[in-house]
Amino acid sequence: MKYDVYGIGNAIVDIVTEVDNQFFVNNNIEKGVMTLVDDKRQLELMKAIDMKRSKMAGGGSAGNTVVAINQFGGKSFYSCLVAKDELGKFFLEDLKRNGVDTNLTYENCPEGYTGKCLVMTTPDADRTMNTFLGVNSFIGIKQLDESAIKNSQYIYLEGYLVASPHGLEAMKEAKKIAEKNKVLTSLTLSDPNMVKYFSKQFDEVIGASVDLLFCNEDEAMTLTGTNSVTDAREKLKQVAKRFAITLGANGALIFDGDTFIQIEPYKVRAVDSNGAGDMFAGSFLYAITHNHSYAEAGKLASLASSRVVSQFGPRLTPDQAKNVLADLIA
Repeated sequence: MKYDVYGIGNAIVDIVTEVDNQFFVNNNIEKGVMTLVDDKRQLELMKAIDMKRSKMAGGGSAGNTVVAINQFGGKSFYSCLVAKDELGKFFLEDLKRNGVDTNLTYENCPEGYTGKCLVMTTPDADRTMNTFLGVNSFIGIKQLDESAIKNSQYIYLEGYLVASPHGLEAMKEAKKIAEKNKVLTSLTLSDPNMVKYFSKQFDEVIGASVDLLFCNEDEAMTLTGTNSVTDAREKLKQVAKRFAITLGANGALIFDGDTFIQIEPYKVRAVDSNGAGDMFAGSFLYAITHNHSYAEAGKLASLASSRVVSQFGPRLTPDQAKNVLADLIA
């Protein structure tokens, strides 16, 4: 296999900033979730924050995950869409710098605006996102690379894509190509609001089942219509052969197809939860595609995501990723 993981998802440039809870009241923002906004609304919010204290970084949920895979020593491919603008150039250079292959070049990018996300972190380490998708709204089947899918161990589908009819079709087609070529399918539910408002679309993607599902406890309960993780984990068996439920400060719960595995948390002082789930998925996928057990993968993912939440931004540096591996072996 040429690639460990083939990902498809939104290409987003993150603008990360710190705010207090009053900021959400003053600007009528729902705290703790991802909200899609138009360019006018996002421009209003960017005027309200302190841009000088904000940081710009390559982002997007699945984008963070495929970068993490590479940083741990794996090899990934990413299908996405950016515009022919400065942010688009920034995003593609970021993928290249992290060794992620893509079928998108700056020359064949469309006119328009590259997606960007205002990531607002608060003192309680919660993160709130207002996202302008830009040209991501048009990502579809033609962005897929069938050869790369065939030459991967897993495909990784970003749940945010269900909000777009074109994105939904791309997810379904990628899964169809994968299954035809005996490539395993992994899916992240991405956000509780996505599951709440697009449950029918998720059902279309999942079909009979997926091989591996990533979600947090709220997403698991929303998808299954239950009120506890205990009930949700039993119902998830009907839609996923294996799954990982992240539990925040309580670690994670893994189902390896036979057994439930409780993953202990690593105690850290959390300052920013942005990217924790993306890192968990990336480090977990790296581990299981490199001959590690699900228990070992869960331990690596728990440690890696604890390092992410203890700093600002959704990613580790390559050196930090190497240190995570070294700390596990030590």
